[in-house]
Amino acid sequence: MKQSILRILPGLALVLALAIPIHFVHQETPKYFQKVLGEAVCGIALGLCISNLFSLSSSWKEGIRFCFGNVLKFAIILLGVRISFEKIIEIGGGALFLIVGLIVLALWLSYQLGKWMQISPKLATLIGVGTAVCGNTAISAIAPAIEAKDEEMSFAIAVNTLFGTLAVFLYPLMGEYLQLSDTFFGFWAGTAINDTSQVVAAGFSYSPEAGNWATTVKLTRNALMGFVIVGVTLLHSSETNSDTEKKSWWKNIKLPGFILLFLLVAAVNSLGFFQWISNNGYPHLVSHINKLTQFLILIALVAVGLNTRFTSMKKIGWRPFFVGFATASVISITSFSLIHFFRLG
Repeated sequence: MKQSILRILPGLALVLALAIPIHFVHQETPKYFQKVLGEAVCGIALGLCISNLFSLSSSWKEGIRFCFGNVLKFAIILLGVRISFEKIIEIGGGALFLIVGLIVLALWLSYQLGKWMQISPKLATLIGVGTAVCGNTAISAIAPAIEAKDEEMSFAIAVNTLFGTLAVFLYPLMGEYLQLSDTFFGFWAGTAINDTSQVVAAGFSYSPEAGNWATTVKLTRNALMGFVIVGVTLLHSSETNSDTEKKSWWKNIKLPGFILLFLLVAAVNSLGFFQWISNNGYPHLVSHINKLTQFLILIALVAVGLNTRFTSMKKIGWRPFFVGFATASVISITSFSLIHFFRLG
């Protein structure tokens, strides 16, 4: 036990030495920059730069693996504190139907485009999840559940960040040109832009009311993350095992332990347990847990960057960018059309 701890310490120290300054420097940057590019994106970018510019000592490897393995899984468990099934119901049937439909479409489309473009099914799934649910957080949560490679996770985050950042600037311009109402724009941005920070940036740059609507819709998408994680994990587990084992389908389905714990925490939160604690002497508990979760994800993504080589990403090629662009475009057009058809805005 003691030797295992000593083996992970050098790599863990390296990751923390990078993650802590990133966190505090990011907090001091302009608010708009923080909304467009989250600290997790900055973390994985710095990790990629260091791993590809310098030769890392082999003594750091085990600690780095611990960060993008165990630390990330613990962060996913804590994400359950953000999930409340009650909040999903509050937004209303029409909007919920729209959100669920777009999530299913994004996952199906990215998977089909991935097959057509001959890219890894896991990479296609990560791109679809990033577009469908909540960007980099969803990608980070799904990657270990489906045992995706580090370069696949890095590439999916790069694709998600690129098109999400473009959306922050393009959506308000298109909204002004089309003279969209605040409610319409809020629903459109909330259902079609990838990452939460990007949705907030686009929404509030259009108007305060649009920002409020966009944030509400986006948080509903985020609340559905638990269902998406479980569904995608079950599908990949079933596919992986069915290739090698001829068993009944229910015996092929397996959920990793950390996903089960994530669901347990989400269920406990939905019953009001954390809110009860907040109301009885610990008012900032949920806020502290969310900040800890965010920092643990930063640690994990710095480690992912440190463990990823550009040569590995280069082998993947340009096809994932096409899959990401096509999926994001179709979701944007479909969302706009359905909001107009159902008069949600």
